[in-house]
Parts: sequence; structure tokens; C-alpha cells
Amino acid sequence: MAATNHEDFSERESLSNSVTHYGSTDSGGEHDSTAMAGHWVGADQEEEAIRRKLKYFFMSPCDKYHAKGRKPYKLILQLLKIVIVTAQLVLFGLSNQVAVTFKEENTETFKHLFLKDYDESSYDSFAVYTQEDVYEHLFYAVEKYLVLPETTVGRYAYVFGDNSSALSLCQQYYKKGSIDPANDTFNIDPHINTECVGVDPPPVPQAPLTGYRNFTLKFHKLINVTIEFKLKAINIQTIINNEIPDCYTFHITIVLDNKAHSGKVKIRLENQASIKECRDPSVSGHAENYTRLAFDVAVALVCTLSLLLCGRSILRGITLQLEFVQFFRETLDRKVCCADRMEFINGWYILLIVSDIFTITGSVIKVGIESKNMSSYDLCGILLGTSTLLVWVGVIRYLTFFQKYNILILTLRAAFPNVIRFSCCVAVIYLGYCFCGWIVLGPYHVKFRSLSMVSECLFSLINGDDMFVTFAEMQETSSLVWLFSQVYLYTFISLFIYMVLSLFIALITGAYETIKHQTQEPLHITDLHAFIAECTDAPNSGKFRGLETSPCSFFCCCDRTTTYEDVLLVN
Repeated sequence: MAATNHEDFSERESLSNSVTHYGSTDSGGEHDSTAMAGHWVGADQEEEAIRRKLKYFFMSPCDKYHAKGRKPYKLILQLLKIVIVTAQLVLFGLSNQVAVTFKEENTETFKHLFLKDYDESSYDSFAVYTQEDVYEHLFYAVEKYLVLPETTVGRYAYVFGDNSSALSLCQQYYKKGSIDPANDTFNIDPHINTECVGVDPPPVPQAPLTGYRNFTLKFHKLINVTIEFKLKAINIQTIINNEIPDCYTFHITIVLDNKAHSGKVKIRLENQASIKECRDPSVSGHAENYTRLAFDVAVALVCTLSLLLCGRSILRGITLQLEFVQFFRETLDRKVCCADRMEFINGWYILLIVSDIFTITGSVIKVGIESKNMSSYDLCGILLGTSTLLVWVGVIRYLTFFQKYNILILTLRAAFPNVIRFSCCVAVIYLGYCFCGWIVLGPYHVKFRSLSMVSECLFSLINGDDMFVTFAEMQETSSLVWLFSQVYLYTFISLFIYMVLSLFIALITGAYETIKHQTQEPLHITDLHAFIAECTDAPNSGKFRGLETSPCSFFCCCDRTTTYEDVLLVN
């Protein structure tokens, strides 16, 4: 009944507007009555046409199939993309795991070979404290390097520089350094000088080399001592994954760090690996296999197709938005609010576009890695991992068409503004505790030595992790600081666990209760949805099949839609 009254009102309003708009002021003749009736019928059909177009635009893929009989190619493509992108990630993960394991095991091997008295359990605190020990560790590393082919279990090869020695032994020290603790005086020129000596492996094994032992360290102004050299190796375990073995070049740096001048010289070994294609790979019974290359290319092509389809959908949404805004402004003399305008911009398509871009870029890098032209494992892993995450998150879009599965998205959407405002307020308090803990507790607690460590420690406390350890590891050398630490930790835990987390959960719960009540009570309908709701045609009514698009390219972004005026003219 209400719909009938609304239609009668719309008809009277359209009739009066048409007379006013076109200036038809002549007395009622047959020609004028026919013209006005024809204009009213055309306007009404135009309104019904745009209403059906809007309703079709916001339909689910299944409803669109029932409406026009078109198969959900985009849905099928996304499901296919989930499978192949996940498979690509798994294959890359297995290959990356082999490369990472090979590098880590070689790094551990180098530590045992070149660091004297190395112990895995004490590596973080591995240091020497006398000048004699510094020389012993220094010469020990050089001697082990010179006899490496005769002592190591692995197969390594030296790398000789074009204009430099195979091994470089260097010390960095201040240009001028005079420190006299007895008189509390010092004279330091902060400019740094570097002194190096080169060492080459002997052409004949077991030939003694002692020239490097004349290297004298300037301990009173010494900053650090470095030993740098390169070694080559081949990772043959990649054959397990049906891949050609990789050729590695390890850039090894042993650092004896004395920049603190505290009497403790810290020792560490750094290893950087570069991967390249071997010159003449030969594996018996193994032929060239381009299956992985073809699979990566197929993934890139599927993602490119998905990118084009999602981009086309976004452009169609923008085009329909402009058409709807123009219709509201010219026909109904009303403005469309910003919320209704944003309904036409589908955020899920933007998510899928970002995922496609990451997958295409990651696939290109993966092809470069497998062809040994690139070694950006980390960048490729970030791109492929993020793209797979976004692809799986995009599946939620198709679950949102079902009311019972849509509760998560609706709750997040309703709670997001309040959560953001609440988080901004909490972040101010959190940062205050971070800076305070870093300055006051940093010298007395290992977990507060840097801002990043403070933030990690406090975040762990919020989640109830390592509470007792955090209290127990606090040094009691200063009674005042210890008392302050107790007040600091107790107030932070009480504030953030009992108040902040409770309020945060309450925001989410409140949004959930609101959404749950909205499913049981009448909703606040916007102008856009109210306009669409007047179209009572069911998807399988057959009336949507009249909105056939003109023959155009499959990727055409601006298909011309046949209007009901065209159908009426043909009839």
C-alpha cells in the first residue's frame, strides 16, 4: 500500500516537474496531452532502467548469474588464483628454505673454523680482554684461512681480487689519541685512519707465510680490527628440488670491536652470500626443465587478467556512480551524500589489485632468482607472502554475500572509527611509558636498553608475557631506581591490562551488539538503498536480461548499455 502511494506521488511529481521544466503552459489540447504523457513514460522508464542497473551492480555473483545467465568468470578466476598463488608460494618457500639453510650452516662452519675457542652458547658475549688474546685470535683466523683446503670438510675455493689480495687485514684508529686517566686528560683527533695489509694463500700448500705477523696494533687509539676475505662454494642439495645447483660467493668479515675502549674487545663474524649461475652445470640424467618457468609465467598472466578485470569493475562502478549522481541532480533535484558515492568504490577490488601487482612483481623476481640473475630472496618473499595473504583475505568478500558469515566484516567496519580514535589516545600514554622506561630503567635492565626493546617488552607485558622475569631481572644496585621500577611496572600493567584492554574489548563487543540488533530491527536505509529497494524485480524475473551490453571487447571498460528507450523504439 505504501509502495502504491509512493508511486502515485512520484507520478504526480514527475508530471508536474515535466510541465514546469519544459514550460508547457498552453491550455489542454490533444497534442500537448500526448506529448506530456510520452515524456512522463520516458522519464519513468529511464528511472526504472537506472534502478535495475544499480540493483544488478550490487548483486552477488550468483544473483547476477540468475539475472543475466552470465557465468561468474571473475569468481572462478579468483578461486583459481588462490590455488596457483598458494602453490607458487609453497614452491618458493621450499627453494628459499634450502638457500637459507645452506647459508646458515656455512656461517656456523666459518665461526668454528676461524674463531678461536668458539662456543655457540656464548657467541653473543664472545670477547677477549688482553692484548695477547687479541693477537692470538687475529693470527689464528689468518692461519686457518691459509690452510683451509687441507683442513675443512667442505669444498671451498679462494677468491683473488684483481688489484688486491685475497685476504685483507685492517685496523681503524683515531688519527691522534692520547688518553691519561691518571691526570684525567685526553687529546683525541676524531678523524679515522685505516691501515691494511694483504695476505695471499701460498701457491704451494704448507708453505709458511709469516709477513702478516709483523702487523702491529695501536691499542691506545684502536677502534676495530677487521679481517675480510671471500670464499666460493656450490650448493648441490638443490638437486632434491629438481633445480640446478647454485654457485655461492661468501663475503666473510671478522670484526674485533674496540670502539667502547672498555677493556672488552667483542668478536663477531659476519657473512654475506651472493648467488649466481654456475658456468658449466652438468647433472647426469638431468635435462633442462622449464616447468617452473612456465608455471611462474602462467601465474603472472592469471594475475594480469585479474588485474584488468578488477580495474574494469572499478571503472564501471565510477561510471555508474556519475550516472546515478547526474540522475539524482537533474531528475530529482537532490544531492548524493559521500557515503552513497563510496558504495560504488569496491574496496575488495582495490585489495585484489594490490595483491595482483605484488604477485606479478614477485613472479618476475622469482624468475630472475631461478635464472641466477638475481638473489633478492627477501624482497621476493615479502611480495609473494603479502600477495598470498591479500588473496586469502579477499575470499571474505564472497562470504559477505551471506548474512550469517558477514558478521565479522560488519563488526570491524562499525568498530573501526572508534577503535582508531581510542588507539590514538592509548598510543600517547604508551609512548610516554616507552620514553620514561628507556631513560630511567635502561641502565639497570637488559629489556630497556633501546626504544625498540622497551616497546617489545611493554607490549609483551600487556599480553601477560614474561611478567615475573621482567620484575626479577631488575638490578637492585640503586634503591631509588628499583623503587621507581616497581611503581612504573605496576601502574603500567594495571592501567593497560585492567582498563585499556577492557575498554578495547568493550568497543568491539558494543559494535557486535549493535550489528546483532540491526539484523533484528529495521535498518537506517540510505537514499541509494532506498532508491534501489523500489525495484522489486527478482534476479530470475528475466527483466534484467533486457540490459544487454553492446558487442565489444572482453576488456572494454565503458560498454554501452541498451536503454529501455532503445527497446521501445525497436518494438
